[in-house]
Amino acid sequence: MAQNEVENVDYMADDFEMADVDDDMDEEFHGRGMGDSESEDDEYDHHHLSRNKITDTNSAQARRGKDIQGIPWERLSITREKYRQTRLEQYKNYENIPQSGEGSEKLCKPTKKGGMYYEFRRNTRSVKSTILHFQLRNLVWATSKHDVYLMQHYSVIHWSAVTCKESEVLNVFGHVAPSEKHPGSLLEGFSSTQVSTLAVKDKLLVAGGFQGELICKYLDRPGISFCSRTTYDDNAITNAVDIYDSPSGAVHFMASNNDCGVRDFDMEKFQLSKHFRFPWPVNHTSLSPDGKQLIIVGDNPEGLLVDSNTGKTISTLCGHLDFSFASAWHPDGHVFATGNQDKTCRIWDARNLSKSVCVLKGNIGAIRSIRFTSDGKYMAMAEPADFVHVYDANNGYEKQQEIDFFGEISGVSFSPDTESLFIGVWDRTYGSLLQYSRCRNYSYIDSLF
Repeated sequence: MAQNEVENVDYMADDFEMADVDDDMDEEFHGRGMGDSESEDDEYDHHHLSRNKITDTNSAQARRGKDIQGIPWERLSITREKYRQTRLEQYKNYENIPQSGEGSEKLCKPTKKGGMYYEFRRNTRSVKSTILHFQLRNLVWATSKHDVYLMQHYSVIHWSAVTCKESEVLNVFGHVAPSEKHPGSLLEGFSSTQVSTLAVKDKLLVAGGFQGELICKYLDRPGISFCSRTTYDDNAITNAVDIYDSPSGAVHFMASNNDCGVRDFDMEKFQLSKHFRFPWPVNHTSLSPDGKQLIIVGDNPEGLLVDSNTGKTISTLCGHLDFSFASAWHPDGHVFATGNQDKTCRIWDARNLSKSVCVLKGNIGAIRSIRFTSDGKYMAMAEPADFVHVYDANNGYEKQQEIDFFGEISGVSFSPDTESLFIGVWDRTYGSLLQYSRCRNYSYIDSLF
């Protein structure tokens, strides 16, 4: 992945300022644009000073016609449809291999739109989820249908959809050091960590940093449990973290790094247990449900399926045309998905990897995040901005629900019970947390009460 976060500006701020649409807009919207990049200090101050002006949108208001993001289209000089068309035509997808997006189009499977698997529940504009690096979008994690963790500048924030309140779980702006002593833990800790990636599962939170930092905190314990620096190389960005339960029952996590390494940490012993090296920077890894196979994707069009114990390659994944940043296993342990800057998500079957099962196409950009529901019925794939696609995985990915909004996507997460879908939207004016609830056949009962 690109090392310099300054490139964020080019690929998250491309001429899409809502404030430019109409010079007569309300002061609240002046100079703060959809898809614009953030000045952290200014945005932080504005976030706290203007909370009382921010209005959320609930499902009842949306059914009555209110825009889910609260965008006042009636006051603007452009319609939503026209602005959407402008975004589709002008959004600049980042490619490491030129023309990869165009080259992949002819390979894509036609899918039917109109699926309705998750319905809009709430948009919370007081919760601003931020992005540090434009290629890394795994910064939103749900641990229940009501509990979400996300990055907000230098803070990891917990948001409760029940109380509609946020609380700070971890602040890495100043000095952070472990409060527990474990062999191999960096007792001096870190200062001003720039968090590039995040993972939260059950009670464990792991934040990865730009300089190879790993900060581990158990949510039910005070303080920090463990700190480690994966490498002192210049090329040290932690690109992804995958938390999992080992066959022995011990909690582990796997860190994918720009130094071409994948490191497995045992959180029962608080130590590094495995270290695999690959020929190129690793952007994402996913461990199979049985713990035996590992998807490796990174700065190469070809991905790898490797043995999780030895790191030896089982098969090469051929088909993508650019670098990949996302992967996920279906709970059945056979099917998995990879997301690429060629604007596609490929579905694979580990029993026959001669070619992918199907190729699913994004609208405007790279597929930067992929999630399956725990029951395997649905798969969500997120583009860099504006679109999250939810596919019916049980029926051959023939049909999708297209969730359409405006703004960069910081992350997407299903709750473990599959009941909620959360989407982090990063934007100067309309940054928010979108919440969707799974559609159930018995939902009509709600109207009786």
